[in-house]
Amino acid sequence: MKAKQNRLSRWQVIIVLAMFLGYSGYYLCRSNFSVALPLIAGDLVAAGLSPETTRIRLGAIASLGVAAYAIGKFPAGAISDYLGGRRNFLAGMIGSVLFTVLFALAGGLPWLTLTWIGNRLVQSLGWAGMVKVSSRWFSYHTYGTVMGIISLSFLFGDAASRTFLAWLIARGFSWRGLFVVAGGTLLLLLLISVAVLKETPLEIGEPEPPANPLAIVIAQDKPSSGKDLWRTLCPLFSNPGFWMVCGLSFTFTLVRETFNLWSPTYFIQVLGLGPAEAARESALFPLFGGFSVLLAGFLSDRVKQAGRATIISCGLLAAGVVLFLLGFGSFGTSRTVSIVFVTLVGFLMIGPYSYLAGAVALDLGGKLGCGTTSGIIDGVGYVGGIFAGDSIARVSIAYGWRGTFMILAAVVWLSSGVAFFYRRYSLTRVVVSPRLTHMGDSG
Repeated sequence: MKAKQNRLSRWQVIIVLAMFLGYSGYYLCRSNFSVALPLIAGDLVAAGLSPETTRIRLGAIASLGVAAYAIGKFPAGAISDYLGGRRNFLAGMIGSVLFTVLFALAGGLPWLTLTWIGNRLVQSLGWAGMVKVSSRWFSYHTYGTVMGIISLSFLFGDAASRTFLAWLIARGFSWRGLFVVAGGTLLLLLLISVAVLKETPLEIGEPEPPANPLAIVIAQDKPSSGKDLWRTLCPLFSNPGFWMVCGLSFTFTLVRETFNLWSPTYFIQVLGLGPAEAARESALFPLFGGFSVLLAGFLSDRVKQAGRATIISCGLLAAGVVLFLLGFGSFGTSRTVSIVFVTLVGFLMIGPYSYLAGAVALDLGGKLGCGTTSGIIDGVGYVGGIFAGDSIARVSIAYGWRGTFMILAAVVWLSSGVAFFYRRYSLTRVVVSPRLTHMGDSG
């Protein structure tokens, strides 16, 4: 018996590592746009566009890419529930390699726009695929920890990607060269994933761990039609907690995408850093966000009864304070304070953010509906992320970066009110749930 448990544990480690490396590669082919933004802007200005027009045009490309990503999230979740998470995950990698290389070969804004939209659209398949695979490999008792570790792929992976790309810039690579290297690296990670990633422990002769008994979507028999799946998911769509989570995802993604996209530009324009140095400093936001995810995942599996909801609420309140200080404070010639505050926003928000389309989606959707649940939560979030491109570009031009941070602080504080009601809902649900078999964390 012990030997079988050890075998399952070893395979669980392999599965986590495969998904971690693969999704880190996704971010190498996503962060490249943000890191290369000043270089692309320089080429466009040299071609005759004004700096303000260039910022708005590139912001529009980013927004359209996020819009494509958001749209793709909704069907991606349902596809993973029907076809399996592994297929989703690998298909997203294949498509991203293709569009990243095409972006490097593109000439002019129209083709840059189309290829970036294509890249973000196919990348929408990846996260829901990982959530689906995780639901079949891990027990609900460890959802917070496991999804926290996997979430490091888009944080430490993002930080490592930015550092690597900054190293390439410092050695004279053009933005086109960055995209070619990113696509080639993801191709290597795709080959590794094809070799080792498996859909379920059943493929190695081991049983699947249990799902959360508090799940709104109950896995009984696998639906045989779309109508059956809709009937099964109806309780999810009528659940107020689910829609509160979607609203929180909107705000978290808006703030995260804003800093992911514009922090290198902010560091160059306001702090006077060079492109390579700005790229390196921008890596601190996802890096310390990764530390936050580790801490938040560990705490949520131990602080029961709405522990995740409590951490979300506290994170939003504190992040609002830091954003307010970024907008209101005057730091003289100090670059360090601004960089520390930007990094602190990542630490306060990314850990709680990682719950929403990960552990919370697994809690609510169970094995049957976790892909669809995650896809909708993430999709609504990236609708918020759309505003991080064109809208933030226009706000930053009209009110400056300090005014932009003040507006973001107000949005975050409003969302902390939603988080408060979500915490109350989570506490009530744990108490009254007819399927409760232990005092577990439902939010």
